[in-house]
This record gives sequence, structure tokens and C-alpha cells, in this order.
Amino acid sequence: MQLNLEEIAALCKCTLEGDPKKIIQGASTVESANENEASFISNPKYTSFLKTTEAGVVFISDSAKRVEGKNYLVSKDPSKAFQILLEHLYLEEKSVSAFEGIHSSAVIHPEAKIGKNVSIGPNAVVDANTEINDNCIIGPGSYIGRDCVIGEKTMLHANVTVRELVSLGKRVIIQPGAVIGSCGFGYILDENYRFKKLSHVGHVIIEDDVEIGANTTIDRGRVGDTIIKKGTKVDNLVQVAHAVEIGENNLLVAQSGFAGSSKTGAYVTAAGQSAVGGHISIASGVTLAARTGVVKSIGEKGKYGGFPAKNIDKFRRQQVLMDRLEEKFKQVKQLEKKLQQFEEMMKKNQK
Repeated sequence: MQLNLEEIAALCKCTLEGDPKKIIQGASTVESANENEASFISNPKYTSFLKTTEAGVVFISDSAKRVEGKNYLVSKDPSKAFQILLEHLYLEEKSVSAFEGIHSSAVIHPEAKIGKNVSIGPNAVVDANTEINDNCIIGPGSYIGRDCVIGEKTMLHANVTVRELVSLGKRVIIQPGAVIGSCGFGYILDENYRFKKLSHVGHVIIEDDVEIGANTTIDRGRVGDTIIKKGTKVDNLVQVAHAVEIGENNLLVAQSGFAGSSKTGAYVTAAGQSAVGGHISIASGVTLAARTGVVKSIGEKGKYGGFPAKNIDKFRRQQVLMDRLEEKFKQVKQLEKKLQQFEEMMKKNQK
């Protein structure tokens, strides 16, 4: 597919600065785009790339400084406008898989209910009493256990595992390798001091418009439910333990983890490798910086960092002091040496 800049400006609702007949055939990063590709800059610190980019057009904001001789598509949100072009160029032409309908190698239990326009890829398995609603895509090698509900327009990519008693809402997207509904990590010591596994019979409930990244794991509760509320986006390699409740429109970034029965409000962001302890509550509007460790509940919205978690400004001040610690230690040693010399001089004078 190809479009000229006049067509792209109308499609993306941008103001064109440049040649309206210039043809665009693809998209790439601002560093690597060629003369037939579009790119974008949404962060002002990357505007220096405008001097060197060979992109045929660059999506920029109203306030961005221009470099002469370039084509620009100007909007309030260049990333959003660029996304419209991406979807038009790529997603409308190709589906996720060339396999359509129910593949002959898929194994579907006779008591499962399959809706209209459902695609089930090669070697996928659907167990008993599971309901897959209309317009869903189940990728190759995926497994859906018994007594599950899969909402309309939900997409499971290849090799996703959805165990028994899981409910997925509408328009849920799950990336390859994710495991939904595995047992929580719970054991007791028996009379012989050996670990005995606790049964986990709770459900997992994933609400509408949730996205779950590759190789993320979401465990079921021992008796209660694990809930991911609507609009939340979960990155790759995230661990959500038993009976956790994640609020609406959260962002859980790679390698973050939530211990059993923890709970978040709405619009919480957990940056990479942040960790939340068990039975802890986090208020709506909280942002956890990368590698933050939360050991007690956070009741006020704001930004937090460090271990244990504290207000981000306090954490940064402490980090500055820690960086100066070696210098201060050297200064103290020098003062100690001078003090020792002074004391020796005073003793000599007393004699």
C-alpha cells in the first residue's frame, strides 16, 4: 500500500508542511527511515534527529523546531497520529495469521461452545464447558481449560495457556507464552517437615480491554479470585500472584511482581522490576519507579521509589547523598588526620 502526503494528512488529521504528492510506502524509526517511509518524534529531546533523518515525512508537534528541506505532518499528538498511519498501512492489509476458521488439527471438546467467526489455529485445544464468543482468535498451540469464558473479539496468540475457571472479557489480547490461572505459590509443612502443596480452587477474572504480555503469569487464588480490571496493560514477564486485584487502567511494566492478595487502585503504574509485598494496598494514581520495593500500603497518590518505597523526591535526595558518601568519607578521614596532628602538637606544647 502507498499513500501521498495529502492523503495521509487527511487520514491522520494533521497539518501538512511539504510536498503533498510525496509518496509514502512504509514506516520506520526516525534514525533508520528512508525517503519512502514515515517516522515521528514526540519527545523534544530527539528533535536533533531531524538534521540527519532521511524519512520522507516526520510526524511532529506544533512546537517542534523544524529543519528546512523536510516534509512534516504536524499535530498535537504525533505518536497518536503516526499510529493511525501504521494501522492503515499494515494492520488493515494482513491478519495475524493466514489460518482462518477452525483448523483440522485443533482439538475441541464436544461440550465446548464456539461462537460465530471464530478462528482456532493448528494444534489448539479447547476443553469442556468452555465458551468462546464471536470474533475471537485462538492462536496455534494455545490451550483453554474447562469451564472458561472467552469474551468477544479476544485474541490469544500462539502457545497461550488459559487454565480452568478463567474468564476473559471482551477485546482482551494475550501475547505468546502467557499462563493464566496457574496455581498460586502456597505450601505447608506436614508432620514430617516436608512441603505439601495447597490446593488453589479460585478463579481468574480478566476484564474488558486488558492486554497481557509474553510469558507473563497470573495465578488463581487459593479460594478467592485474582482480578485484572478493565483497561489494564501488562508487559512481558510480569508475575501476578494468587488473589491479587489490579485496578482499572494500570500499567505493569516488565519484571514487576505482585505478591498474594495485594491490591491496586486505578491508574497505577509499576515500572520495571518493581515489587509489591503480600496483602498490601496501593492507592489510585500511584507511580512506582523502577526497582521500587513496596513493603507497606501506600494511601496517597504520587510518585514513589527505592526500597523500602518512599516519596520519589525524598528517594532522589537520599540517592544524591549516597553518591557523595565516598567523597564525604575521604573528607572525614582527612579531618581525622588533621585532628590527630593537632592533638599531637598540643601534647608537645604542654610538655
